[in-house]
Amino acid sequence: WTSPKAEVPLKHGENAMSTKTLYTRLGGYDVIAAVVSDLLPRLQRDPALSLFWERRPEDSLQRSKQLLIDFLCSGAGGPVYYTGRDMKTSHKGMRLSDGDWSTFMGHLHATLGTYKIPLTEREELIKFIESTKEDMVEA
Repeated sequence: WTSPKAEVPLKHGENAMSTKTLYTRLGGYDVIAAVVSDLLPRLQRDPALSLFWERRPEDSLQRSKQLLIDFLCSGAGGPVYYTGRDMKTSHKGMRLSDGDWSTFMGHLHATLGTYKIPLTEREELIKFIESTKEDMVEA
């Protein structure tokens, strides 16, 4: 996210106190954690992406999961502090391709559909994730 809080624009008659962050509109930490818990196994089972997860110890997989949850919560304006590295640094050398990215996005859309994320929130979340592509895709 480019701003610390992703807020919905004010509608006529609203004041700043009634504006909710994307984090709140998504359902908070528990919903974001559930989405990540659904998404990561999809990525790990996909033959095109599984190589990025192979031979990683369980604690490394759990750390990656927690960092993704924290990244999304923080970026959506939640009360969570992201302590991980930036996307360019943490994905350097993985040689992610446009095809890998497209496969990832397909799984993301499937997960968001499973959780019936409303269209407005889905679009905001997708826009944010798309903003990280340039830092992640190398090949």
